[in-house]
Amino acid sequence: MNTTIKKSLTLDTPVQYVKGIGPKRAATLKKAGVETAGDLLNYFPRRYLDRSNLTRIRDLRAGENVTVVAKVLSAEKRRGRTNRFILLVGDDSGILQCVWFRGLSYIANAFEAGETVAFSGKVTVFRGPQLVHPEYDKISGEGESNPLNTGGIIPLYPSGETLFKSGLDSRGFRRILRGLLNEISENVHETLCPEVIRNQRLMALPEAVENVHFPKNWDALHRAQYRLKFEELFYIQFFLALQRKHREVEKKGIVFDRIGEQAEKLVKKLPFELTESQKKVLREIQNDMKSEKPMNRLLQGDVGSGKTIVALIAMLIVTGNGYQAAFMAPTEILAEQHFLTFHQFLEDIGARVALLKGGQKGSEKQEILNRLSKGEIDIVVGTHALVQESVEFHKLGFVVIDEQHRFGVMQRAVLRRKGIHPDVLVMTATPIPRTLALTLYGDLDVSILNEMPKGRLPIITAQRSEGKRDAIYAFIRDEVSKNRQVYIVYPLVEESEKLDLAAATEGYETLSKYIFPELTVALLHGRMKSEEKEEVMRNFKAGRVNILVSTTVIEVGVDVPNATVMLVEHAERFGLTQLHQLRGRIGRGPGKSTCILLAQYPLSDDAKKRLRTMTSTNDGFKIAEADLEIRGPGELFGTRQHGMINLKIANLVTDGPILEQARKEAFHIVHSDPDLSNEQNRVVRETYVNRYKGKFGLIEVG
Repeated sequence: MNTTIKKSLTLDTPVQYVKGIGPKRAATLKKAGVETAGDLLNYFPRRYLDRSNLTRIRDLRAGENVTVVAKVLSAEKRRGRTNRFILLVGDDSGILQCVWFRGLSYIANAFEAGETVAFSGKVTVFRGPQLVHPEYDKISGEGESNPLNTGGIIPLYPSGETLFKSGLDSRGFRRILRGLLNEISENVHETLCPEVIRNQRLMALPEAVENVHFPKNWDALHRAQYRLKFEELFYIQFFLALQRKHREVEKKGIVFDRIGEQAEKLVKKLPFELTESQKKVLREIQNDMKSEKPMNRLLQGDVGSGKTIVALIAMLIVTGNGYQAAFMAPTEILAEQHFLTFHQFLEDIGARVALLKGGQKGSEKQEILNRLSKGEIDIVVGTHALVQESVEFHKLGFVVIDEQHRFGVMQRAVLRRKGIHPDVLVMTATPIPRTLALTLYGDLDVSILNEMPKGRLPIITAQRSEGKRDAIYAFIRDEVSKNRQVYIVYPLVEESEKLDLAAATEGYETLSKYIFPELTVALLHGRMKSEEKEEVMRNFKAGRVNILVSTTVIEVGVDVPNATVMLVEHAERFGLTQLHQLRGRIGRGPGKSTCILLAQYPLSDDAKKRLRTMTSTNDGFKIAEADLEIRGPGELFGTRQHGMINLKIANLVTDGPILEQARKEAFHIVHSDPDLSNEQNRVVRETYVNRYKGKFGLIEVG
């Protein structure tokens, strides 16, 4: 929406000047991401109340999920073993209890007698029907006309304690938005070109904005939602299409036209055969490398699918053409492990590999920097230390970024600029659902490793409660007696880092002294010095340690084929993707492997979903889909740093088909009219420049 709304009010007008807002409410709205009149129009309802689907109190049945509209009759706080707040509400067919056990000070002031409120939740029965911790939305107060009487569809807006205290509940938003729409509707102009609107049969924008807030009927609402979701996804895809076109036209990359002896030697000396999936991905990478266009490829592969060896072969093609390669890993432990793996493979091949990390001695570091700038190092492995100003390459031609979502956008940009348009391979062991991949990485070419190396057995995953701890310890003892090794993992989250470290250290003390005194137990956590961590991992890899007690520093990349058991303590506190990454540390050898998720009850609904998903599948993509559904895209990879995933109305879990259509139209426009000089694309060009360009500034390095 890139237009003015009368002379006195534009979409960019600070929200405090909208009728009914003022400075105090504007300050509250700013925290919810609403700063302008346009932001307020884009503050969409979270759901809608359908008068035809309401349940009368006398028809309530235990176990059903219902929405009841009733009048507030009375309220009281009851004290006892468990304090609770009870609200009595009624309609013309009966009385219902709504009960809260948490947040009592807030909820006790939330209702007034005589208000009409919509309550939603699961029906239970205790001396009559009740809803425990129901969601609620105010419909009208004493003396106000009840919008339900008109038979309309009632929009319910996202709210919370702070907004509610400012009078910005659903009722408040409806009143303010009705006034705003009355004032500006005739000045809301189109933001998509006629061809796209015609192809997609889209509702006109002014009509869509009106109907998303105040729908005429269900059909009009669905068409309005489709139109607004399409537009939001279209401009993300339009940006990605421009990015790809820009790289193709403006930037001339390096042509790696021969494979070279080193890459061929490595493939011959591998102690295993490459999978068909690895061969296919290598062909895709090789085709990119032969081209003048700089490679920008995303390599997705589940834990253990063999991404690292693919990257190493590609880097040797680069060194065989006289250029250098850089491999950036997210942690020192991982960088060290990759360096040792590469060194082992490259010892007698003639490729010179070095490790660069933050904790190195000054003289050692300086020597590596000198050799790197003179071209005496072919492949450098490192952490974010690689992006420091002092790091200069002789001839950087290829960059591999491992677990790339862990690096900031600026770090990736700096590394790329250390060469002249080097080829870039971005790798992740976190499978990304297609909709999210097209949104985050839609300008990249995508390769997927979807085949495990031969002989890998599926990992057995079991969920257990505290009462099974003795049986779990007996199982661990039995596995160690068969010369197997074990991980015991404790959670580590920033907010409670000290407590978590204490729990891991305490767990280690108990396990080594009292539970397994006859076994060798070691401790690993992120606060240890690099040399200490390295020594612990070296001992574990060599089989000198039976049980490794660790925080989540082992989550990615650590490879010990003899480790066949993982016990995850407080499994309910881990995210799904994190649990899947952890589980990938076992099952890397020929033995049968078992992952035990030890959870503390009671479990939240989300925790139940996560643990159920983990025990039902080993498929990383199914796990990623479930994680996206539970957490939403913004939290999944910390992708809020991208500035383009904070979607207002589209949903990457459910709106995949809309995304595909938006992508098709956006890429078609950029392909057929790359400089947007065609008159019919003027509106798209102006909308993009005025509304979106600033948001997407750094995504080129995504």
